[in-house]
Amino acid sequence: MDIRQLRMLVEVVRRDGFSAAAETLFATQPTVSKAIRQLEEELGETLLERSRHGVRLTPAGQIVYRRALALLGEREDMLRELEELRGLQRGALHLGLASLGSDVLFAPVLARFRQQYPQIELHVQQRGSEALEESLRAGEIELAASLLPVADDLEWQAVRTEPLVALLPQAHPLARRPSLQLQDLAQVPFVLFEKGFMLNRRIVQACLARGFTPREATRSGQPDFIIALVAAGLGVALLPRMIAVARPRPDVAVVPLDAPELDWKMALTWRRGGYLSAAAQAWLQLVAEFAPEAGPG
Repeated sequence: MDIRQLRMLVEVVRRDGFSAAAETLFATQPTVSKAIRQLEEELGETLLERSRHGVRLTPAGQIVYRRALALLGEREDMLRELEELRGLQRGALHLGLASLGSDVLFAPVLARFRQQYPQIELHVQQRGSEALEESLRAGEIELAASLLPVADDLEWQAVRTEPLVALLPQAHPLARRPSLQLQDLAQVPFVLFEKGFMLNRRIVQACLARGFTPREATRSGQPDFIIALVAAGLGVALLPRMIAVARPRPDVAVVPLDAPELDWKMALTWRRGGYLSAAAQAWLQLVAEFAPEAGPG
């Protein structure tokens, strides 16, 4: 068993197939398939159930996958510590920023970081919170933007808390309400977020808790497109207030939503007990300066 095999297993699971994993790893599909087969033979366990619809971890595969994430994360920690021990003049910071809200929250911080630390290479992934947490555990990124609360294996620093608001076409009867309850939207189609957005799962859970399943009109991961879909009459969208007000449209009404448990609580997270490079610590400090409510968790 080697790190390369574990990396391939993680990518096959995350990409839900051998072809997509091979593309990500810049390898051929037979190479990836052979590596997984060799890993299964060495461990004496079947790790993946393969079908036309993708792959699924077996019980043994779940154990190996969880441990592989931890081992890959530890490897990246070791390399970062050694890099700083050698006193290299140039370093790198790998960040995972949420697709939702990073333009408002983190673009100014990125600009300041570049000014203060021009020698540090910045590598940024933009994905949903759930996908970023997987990358964090695998050591591919040092810090990830995610929604609170986070899992016990992560530490965090608060960035911003925003209530959700409901976006509706101006002509919709509910658009004239001073505020809305979530159950008021039970008969309205929802423009939801793509898979991998933690907020999406929480919205669905909150609707279910109020006795209805949200009717899905469509999905998107881009706020501007979501608002355009609302304007076109596809349904209602729920967005953090600061994101909605930063994109005003005369044909879209922004109505306060009375659902405090859905407040959008953005934080920066890292692996509990993991090594944070000097570059990562500098980033956290800058975010704290830009975000008055920032603080350790």
